[in-house]
Amino acid sequence: MSSGNSELIYDLHDSPAFLPSLTAAFQHLLASFVGVITPTLIVTSSLGLSEYTPYLISMALFVSGVGTAIQTKRIGPVGSGLVAIQGTSFAFISALILAGSQVKANGGTPEDILALLFGLTMAGASVEIVFSLFVNRLKRIITPLTTGIVITAIGLSLINVGMTDLAGGFNASDFASTDNLTVGLGVLLIIVFLNASSNHWLRLSAIFIGMAIGATYIAFTKGLDFSGLSSLSIVAIPTPFTFGIAFDINLFLPIALIYLFSAIETAGDLTANSLFCKQPVSGPVYLRRIKGGILGDGVNSLLAGIFNTFPNTTFGQNNGVIQLTGIASRKVGFFVAGLFVFIGCFPVVGGVLQAIPKPVLGGATLVMFAMVAVGGLKLLASYALDRRSSLVTACALGMAIGVMMVPQALAELPNWLENILLSPVTSAGLTAVILDLTLPGRTSHKSKNETPSENQLQNAKREKATRQGKQSSNAFHADNTGFEVNNGRDVPKPITAILGTHHRQDAAFSLYSAKTR
Repeated sequence: MSSGNSELIYDLHDSPAFLPSLTAAFQHLLASFVGVITPTLIVTSSLGLSEYTPYLISMALFVSGVGTAIQTKRIGPVGSGLVAIQGTSFAFISALILAGSQVKANGGTPEDILALLFGLTMAGASVEIVFSLFVNRLKRIITPLTTGIVITAIGLSLINVGMTDLAGGFNASDFASTDNLTVGLGVLLIIVFLNASSNHWLRLSAIFIGMAIGATYIAFTKGLDFSGLSSLSIVAIPTPFTFGIAFDINLFLPIALIYLFSAIETAGDLTANSLFCKQPVSGPVYLRRIKGGILGDGVNSLLAGIFNTFPNTTFGQNNGVIQLTGIASRKVGFFVAGLFVFIGCFPVVGGVLQAIPKPVLGGATLVMFAMVAVGGLKLLASYALDRRSSLVTACALGMAIGVMMVPQALAELPNWLENILLSPVTSAGLTAVILDLTLPGRTSHKSKNETPSENQLQNAKREKATRQGKQSSNAFHADNTGFEVNNGRDVPKPITAILGTHHRQDAAFSLYSAKTR
């Protein structure tokens, strides 16, 4: 358990007990479940593929679980080693619908449409995989300024989703009704007050408790809708290339560009994740996490195409769960992965979660998404914002908020460019990168509380050891008896090994004093 920082209950390498891990994992699941399945619902309904929707949703959940495990575990160079939840990306929806519509207009069958979409998903994944190889050379692009802006834009763009759900959900007949607003705001307030509690259990369970109270209230007053369960199969077996694969270079180009911006968005998400987990947000450790995370996104999107679902990305909303619960442990990431795989293979379980009322979900996600935006602002605030950086930030966030509020402003652009810029995250990220690279007066981005790099830490340790060696005439040497020898007196090796090399002189002195007393 983390004791050095009151904001974290369990840090990245802690191992919480089963119940806290499961509780935190379930809250991650609730925060991301709708986000994982919604792109599939939108694409299939837009292209008339409803008969395949249940199976495609199951595959989306299954791949999200596998991808989350890869990101959390870090297999070789693949993965960030953080609790980075994977899910189907919203950024590709317009491009996928455009591609599918062209196949449909040319007389293609539903199977032809899906074959092309999954082929484009796999081909585009290679773009992100290649991009990850050059992350270390892209320090001029992936800077604290640009990532802070992207994180803020991610949070701002998600707030719209949370607020829509709080009011009842998109196209709801009772949208913005007093009942919906009361329930949604009630859930939000419960979560906020529980999160402010000094009791660790109340804090880590705040989202679950708030949603449970809200859902129970609606169950007794209106009832929950489980009608969709009857149409779901009991088991869904993941099968590679169920619909085959196809490819079209003209339809591939917009998707390839979106993969590039998705990689920048992932860098922002992982920076926020590192920030909330109290990990470095600069230096070699940070860059290694970013590189592995982007590579993980690419590999997971490749798996998505193989297992019949759409491009994956690292979800930003789960960073809010980490900050609210105070649990950053990787163990929780494996629990989340297991839950996603289980739900993907047993669609009925996912159907039950789909029955959670929208106002309840919105009340919980609104505060989580807002916390993501605050994380971006905190990252920006931790760096010296001069006049130039403030101008970049203002323009980038202005573009993000602008396209959210007036998307019609992009209507006359070519479709492929409109599809890219309609995403507030890509608009903000692209604006920030271009201005940061081109505006005169660029300086190195230095944090007010810069985290030392590994080399700096190692050099400091060597310098300290050298000073101690010069100051002490009682240097240790080892014999073959299993003891350290200090001026003829024996100090057992196990004790000095446990305490660590830099404590050995203190250990020897303590044992010597005990012997002579």
